[in-house]
Amino acid sequence: MDAAEVEFLAEKSPVTIVPNFSQATLYLISGEVGPFQPGLPVEVPLWLGINLRQRGKCRLLPPQWMDSEKLEEIKETESQSEVFTEMPNEHYLVVAQLLLSTAPEDIPNAQAIKTLIKDIWDLRIAKLRSSVARFIKSEGTHAKLDHLTLLEVNSVRPFLPHALDHLHRYAKSANTAALNATTQEY
Repeated sequence: MDAAEVEFLAEKSPVTIVPNFSQATLYLISGEVGPFQPGLPVEVPLWLGINLRQRGKCRLLPPQWMDSEKLEEIKETESQSEVFTEMPNEHYLVVAQLLLSTAPEDIPNAQAIKTLIKDIWDLRIAKLRSSVARFIKSEGTHAKLDHLTLLEVNSVRPFLPHALDHLHRYAKSANTAALNATTQEY
């Protein structure tokens, strides 16, 4: 799975919009959306909210977790914890990037939020890399990492199996060399 596929999945996340048009309920494959009345908030999939915002048909309301105070708390908790903390949204980075790139003027303190999201991402990726390094050094056979998002898992997916394969080959060749040395002594 690549970043585009993760973004596709994240675009199904619900977001609240304030439309400036009237429209009856839309019947989509994913379910019903609407009705749309000017000035009345309605929850829609993120992809639809972005599309309507790009056409000037609505204003996007940021999710409750996209508040600088809440993100500051999450950042603090993440930096103090040795394990991964649960994120307020499974696709927090993708949702934030899409909302901030589409409608930064709709989000209060957009620049501060962007910085906090990036800081949280950096903390979590550093923690993930150190966890992977410890796992490889311990020669473990399995690991459990709770509260990782799909994008975070995909960030280590390309190199982790490759690294484990190389470690297995080294161990196998070392065992073979030791076995050959033992049989030559007899």
